[in-house]
Amino acid sequence: MSNATSTAIREKRVSHMAENLIGSEIIKLAGEIRQLMAQGEKIYNFTIGDFDPHIFPIPVPLRDRIIEAYINNETNYPAADGIAELRKVVSSLIHKWQNLTYAENEILIAGGARPLIYAIYQAILDPGDTVIFPVPSWNNNHYTHLSHAKPVFVETTPENNFMPGAADIAPHLKGASLLALCSPLNPTGTVFTKNQLEEICDLVIAENNSRSENDKPLYVMYDQIYSALTYGDTQHFDPVNLRPEMKPYVIYVDGISKSLAATGVRVGWSFGPKKVIDKMKSILGHVGAWSPKAEQVASAHFLADEQAVDQFMSSFKHEVVQRLNGFYEGIQSLKADGFGVDAIAPMAAIYLTVKFDLKGLSSPTFGKIETTEQTTAFLLKEAKLALVPFSAFGAPKDSNWYRLSVGTATVADVQSAIASLRQALSSLS
Repeated sequence: MSNATSTAIREKRVSHMAENLIGSEIIKLAGEIRQLMAQGEKIYNFTIGDFDPHIFPIPVPLRDRIIEAYINNETNYPAADGIAELRKVVSSLIHKWQNLTYAENEILIAGGARPLIYAIYQAILDPGDTVIFPVPSWNNNHYTHLSHAKPVFVETTPENNFMPGAADIAPHLKGASLLALCSPLNPTGTVFTKNQLEEICDLVIAENNSRSENDKPLYVMYDQIYSALTYGDTQHFDPVNLRPEMKPYVIYVDGISKSLAATGVRVGWSFGPKKVIDKMKSILGHVGAWSPKAEQVASAHFLADEQAVDQFMSSFKHEVVQRLNGFYEGIQSLKADGFGVDAIAPMAAIYLTVKFDLKGLSSPTFGKIETTEQTTAFLLKEAKLALVPFSAFGAPKDSNWYRLSVGTATVADVQSAIASLRQALSSLS
């Protein structure tokens, strides 16, 4: 055996999990966007669920507190579950915002929502356990794979704003270990209605009542990282408020990443049953997924200032919904003119759900569009518009729905992007 052959064999020896882990579809798309931009193309990049900090900076008082914390040498390891001051403030915020009571030892601080979601999966699931989640939804398929668990994809429909209903979930609950829910939902920006969530909670309660004391419960992960970003008459509902009997089974995920445009600051929190939170703390302690101490100190100070938080949120939400409404009105204008597009009215988060029904059409410069992949490529190359197809979030490959994120959009971008889209669509026949 040659050295080259021997090296090749060694390089292939990785775990089954790693060998079969799917890379991020969004990162792949981002590579194509960068290539076009490097060639001098003007691209309207609305793919990433993030903020351009030059357009949406974090609150000035929070920024100043972070700087001050570093000057004061707050750079050592924080407590494994987060500094006490921040957990105390978060406990107060949970009570203020949701009228829920969680003690400081039922709260875990970590470096954003991602490690918390990972810890929930690891704390609850054994290999082969069943995880139920709707599609489209963000990364649940990947977290299930990382946990060696069995995924159950619950396909949703635009008629229900892509939110799962009790009837969709009910056939899969028997024996399942985790139901992963998110509202407002990434990628759609839509939310559970009160009735939808109540019916799901009733199913979970009934399922857990049917299990013996020795059985593992059916837990619910409730990702509400976008809950502060609701618009108009939209309301955010959560399981424990609607059904207090759910409290032993629900683990919440929240933080400042989206509500304060602070994605890179890395301060998130989870709260729920103390035993689960304690196990998550142990898992993340070994991983070292703490939120940096200086950022925790600064966040504790800023979040305790209710007036400053409310003032920032009022202005921030106005700016975000202005862009969402602008894109929605632009899409509806194109629809009224006969183009194969549609959108769901903005409800929450930083996302607009947009439909492109272009299959079967042709462009002189692009050719015929026959697949969702070709639709995505047409939008990027001809309209200079970069969006993420729902297939990147677990939806069927032929879905013609897309996520449009406004976190990197200026107000001027809205009109010019719609104009560019109109020009591209006009070339189709």
